Amino acid sequence: MAQTPLRRRPLVGEPIAMDLLNTRWVEGDQVYDLLDSLEGLADWFEESGLAARFVADEATLDHLLRTRNVIARLVEEPLEAEAAAELNEVLSHGGVRRLLVDGVAAETVEFDRLSWGPSWTAAADYLDLRGRPDRIRGCANPACVLHFFDTSKNGTRRWCSMSACGNRAKAARHHARRR
Repeated sequence: MAQTPLRRRPLVGEPIAMDLLNTRWVEGDQVYDLLDSLEGLADWFEESGLAARFVADEATLDHLLRTRNVIARLVEEPLEAEAAAELNEVLSHGGVRRLLVDGVAAETVEFDRLSWGPSWTAAADYLDLRGRPDRIRGCANPACVLHFFDTSKNGTRRWCSMSACGNRAKAARHHARRR
């Protein structure tokens, strides 16, 4: 059976919580959602490095769609109590277990059901990113729905990508000045 090629998203390689948000994107007037099918979920697992750990099934997809919506709400309104409660509910399905292995401290993550694994992973990553909440950003292009974690030295990144949204904004400013 021939495998369908991966759909190319405009921004990949962000931390897993931001990458989950970026499974929805806009090109022109067309809205895309990589998580519109189990095949898309499998593609996302491949792109994000989760394919070896998790299975693309309906329960996992349902949990991830819920988690994506909760993280999106928290990115827009970080203090929203209802969204925080929903994120905490996702986190209740897993936890870190500390171990001593061959004389060395180690950690493992355990889930009550494997289908919660990717959602828990994204939710836990979001908590880690909240250590620098000023660095969690949406692209400054009003037509772009992508998010990123700003790792630039001075924390001034504004665009999902300079080669896409950044260059469009620079070109628009240039044309406005020339008029």
